Amino acid sequence: MNSTESNDVNGSPSAKRIKLSQDVPGQNNEALTATLNKVEDFLQPFRLSVEKLREVSARLRKDFIRGLGKHTHRRAPVKMLPTFVRSTPDGTEKGDFLALDLGGTNFRVLHVRVVENLQRVLKMDSKICPISQEIMLGPGEQLFDHIAACLAEFLESLGLKDLTLPLGFTFSFPCEQKDIDKSILVRWTKGFNCSGVEGEDVVKLLREAIHRRGDFDISSVAMVNDTVGTMMSCGYRDQSCEIGMIIGTGTNACYMEEIKNVKRVEGEDGRMCINTEWGGFGDDGSLRDIQTEFDVEVDRSSLNPGVHTFEKMISGMYLGEVVRLVLVKLAQEKLLFGGELSEDLLTQDKFKTKYISQIEDDAAELDQAREILLKLGLPASPEDCEIVRMVCSTISTRSAHLCAAALATIVNRIRTNRGLDHLRTTVGVDGTVYKKHPKFSQRLQDAVHVLAPKCEISFLVSEDGSGKGAAMVTAVAQRLAMQSRLLEDSEGEGEDEEEEEDEEEEEKES
Repeated sequence: MNSTESNDVNGSPSAKRIKLSQDVPGQNNEALTATLNKVEDFLQPFRLSVEKLREVSARLRKDFIRGLGKHTHRRAPVKMLPTFVRSTPDGTEKGDFLALDLGGTNFRVLHVRVVENLQRVLKMDSKICPISQEIMLGPGEQLFDHIAACLAEFLESLGLKDLTLPLGFTFSFPCEQKDIDKSILVRWTKGFNCSGVEGEDVVKLLREAIHRRGDFDISSVAMVNDTVGTMMSCGYRDQSCEIGMIIGTGTNACYMEEIKNVKRVEGEDGRMCINTEWGGFGDDGSLRDIQTEFDVEVDRSSLNPGVHTFEKMISGMYLGEVVRLVLVKLAQEKLLFGGELSEDLLTQDKFKTKYISQIEDDAAELDQAREILLKLGLPASPEDCEIVRMVCSTISTRSAHLCAAALATIVNRIRTNRGLDHLRTTVGVDGTVYKKHPKFSQRLQDAVHVLAPKCEISFLVSEDGSGKGAAMVTAVAQRLAMQSRLLEDSEGEGEDEEEEEDEEEEEKES
């Protein structure tokens, strides 16, 4: 790998870009240049070469194989969860659907219409229903009765109560999905702790609550992960969309895998969407060589140390905090702010990820950086502002490149699975980091082009994946009337390890 290729992918800002002020009190240009060179050296661990990114992609490929194994999935950091979605839209889907999106202190109910001749998914109406603290911590029956009551009110207001519509259910809590309409809650998160739900099928609990009311009914139910919703909402507009990716508060991706490779599911023919849960990549220590001291500190001070290692290097929940820690260290080293520190800069999570996007916006020049630094109680000389922008750019670029390495793993795998010399595919994408950062999407696309040169990838931004996508999953499930069951886990592991070795050999040969 030559250095030119590395530079093309990294494209990181250099000290040469920085305009040197002629009137910095007590500091000449030579001293300032020396400071900037030290900052460059300081940020070097965040700049990953093409060779290192390829290495990261290869490690993730091995974790994919482990996660898909019937016996090895239990110890795999990347869980590769079967979703029982066995097809992307083919454009013939149509009809009216309900979508239910539960994942926080509010939940949404939507009425969605899929229009075949327009190739569009229309959100007809929606309603947001609050969930009180009492319900979040009370009996599970009370929670599902509340959901059923809100659903009934919504249908009543639209005059749809006499119809029996299919429902797509986005339930954003850790679940083990057994089928398209059977999902077992593993544990509550996000402040919920309703009794009698963990270990139970949430679809069954919802149906029971609806039956207790007796004034309306639903037909089929499809459980939907948000990445799958993203893929499916884009898939109706572009039938070549077989990947869903989210880069927002968290990060995750799904893709269409050959069923014969999904060892936990019966069947040899066709494909199934796999929810990779790639945020857990590195939880076994496999990314220690690229974790900086700042990544280690972000993990240590998080609510879930040792979990979601990859996500903590990439996603919106953590990027601002990585930048804050770097700025603190630069100030302590007298390379920034004249060595001054403010109370805000020393406070966890005070440097918001949205500040990175604002600071890197070329249209704002350095004005945004100056305003943000002043708000944080920091000096804001032009040189300080430029160095802060350099830090933001370096860390957001690393995020884009790590995402590109992971996405390259997926597209290269799909191409190899299908025995293709060249793959053309579309990625449905959602998330605030991808959509709001002015340069993130281009950096990601440029890097994945280098890391997956035999794949031509288009990117399509999702429109309401958790609502429209849930309806599309339900529509496709209806069209296929699919049948698929998880195989029971067995104790032996030798067979999977042989398959893992065989598959790795096949990929090397391709």
